[in-house]
Amino acid sequence: MCDSIVIIPTYNEIENIEAIIKTVFSLPKKFDILIIDDGSPDGTADVVKRLQQEFADRLFLIERSGKLGLGTAYIAGFRWTLERSYEYIFEMDADFSHNPDDLEKLYEACDSNGADIAVGSRYYSGVNVVNWPMGRVLMSYFASKYVRFITGMKVHDATAGFVCYKRKVLETIDLDDIRFKGYAFQVEMKYTAYCLGFNIKEVSIVFINRMLGTSKMNSGIFAEGVFGVLTMRMRRLFGGIKKRTV
Repeated sequence: MCDSIVIIPTYNEIENIEAIIKTVFSLPKKFDILIIDDGSPDGTADVVKRLQQEFADRLFLIERSGKLGLGTAYIAGFRWTLERSYEYIFEMDADFSHNPDDLEKLYEACDSNGADIAVGSRYYSGVNVVNWPMGRVLMSYFASKYVRFITGMKVHDATAGFVCYKRKVLETIDLDDIRFKGYAFQVEMKYTAYCLGFNIKEVSIVFINRMLGTSKMNSGIFAEGVFGVLTMRMRRLFGGIKKRTV
């Protein structure tokens, strides 16, 4: 078993899933992959099962019944990885909006450059987003500005979903206390780690909008993020950030 694993949640990603798996496995640095599929009716999980025959002991699958939310998928993945010996746990989308080549940059930030969490940031050095409608770029950019203002967290892209966690971060955070399932989940994880004193570093990436398949973003997910940040800040003020207890 290698020291790093990439968690990829999926729902109807049959156009992308084989290519993203094979691309990650072709990298010079060795990464295992854990797919968490929420009952995709398009057969995404069936493709993963077929590829498991080719990539035995490197490709893993958790199947869940129905769309249970991005946050719960990652929490399930975190729990699974903590039962094993991985030291670096990654979050990544299935649709190539996150370039698999950048996994190695996130790994280096944590392994060699002192980060406890490395964030693949769209806004660390300007606005590095390709093929998004301008309205969505502005919404995402100013959402991150809003998070910085409310929380005081010095992260330019708090909503980013391309992240590397050192094992000790996930061992310390009380995963049962993570409340949000959608857009706000990414902010909540970073903010909780920030409140617990972990070192968050941003690594500049170029985010490219998906070419195949359908985006899962909607207005409800965005609204959860806007109001969820206020909730997080209030919990922090009243002592609500918890460490894991053993």
